[in-house]
Amino acid sequence: MMSGKLFRNFSFFSATLSFFLLIGIFAILFTYAQQSLKEFGFDFLLTETWEPGEDDEGGIFGGYIPVIGTLLSTIIAMVIATPLAMGIAVFLTEIASEKLSKPVSVAIELLAAIPSIIYGMWGLFYFAPIIQSLFGGHGVGLLTAGIVLAIMIIPFMASITRDSMNTTPPVLKESAYAMGATKFEVIKDVIMPYSKGGIIGSIILALGRALGETMAVAFLIGSIMATVHNITDPTTSIPVLLANNFAEAQDLEMSSMYYLALILFVVSFAVISVAKFYFLGRKVK
Repeated sequence: MMSGKLFRNFSFFSATLSFFLLIGIFAILFTYAQQSLKEFGFDFLLTETWEPGEDDEGGIFGGYIPVIGTLLSTIIAMVIATPLAMGIAVFLTEIASEKLSKPVSVAIELLAAIPSIIYGMWGLFYFAPIIQSLFGGHGVGLLTAGIVLAIMIIPFMASITRDSMNTTPPVLKESAYAMGATKFEVIKDVIMPYSKGGIIGSIILALGRALGETMAVAFLIGSIMATVHNITDPTTSIPVLLANNFAEAQDLEMSSMYYLALILFVVSFAVISVAKFYFLGRKVK
């Protein structure tokens, strides 16, 4: 009896702590962003300039370029990674033999363990010249960052999707085959709907990783405040700008960086919340 009550109280404390941590992070970001919020307001999102003034308090700061860079690099990564990860998961669960699926699964999981800075170095010295020769540009830029970011999130998405598909009861698949369904129809009409929750969860986790990735993107996106006119152009993102400039920023520039961090927090929270509530709502119906 005592152990059950202790476990219940500990579970309640853990859940409550998570909620208050979320509120605390938002409160801190919002508080430190006040100076920039009062100075620029919502025009901050439409301003392309990031120029510190001569004194510590002056300057013009806008978040348009890093916000667009973050969104575009994430979109490129998700568009590339999602179909590839789904294909890998389907192959490992329904097509590959057991002798092949086990080593491939281990290799995919090992890809997830590689530090992001290694991906950045590989992308800069090996992959960027390939992109430059194929598409032109400077090699480093939005496209290169998006592709390498996609490679980084594929293992997470593929592993979670594979585990979710493996939970499909064999009797459902056997019944579909007995009714004359093809393998493609079983995958499309039985396995995918049954494992939809896990698939959506994998996409959400990968999206969160892509939005907040710093080191690999810092190597590859170009890290310059420039508007993107071509997909191969160099630009910057919110995490990259924060990592590069945070140590030297003061006063208004520091507050503007907290403003950017607040924007990233709100965008990540909004996207994940909408996805979760939308699909959970459809599942309940």
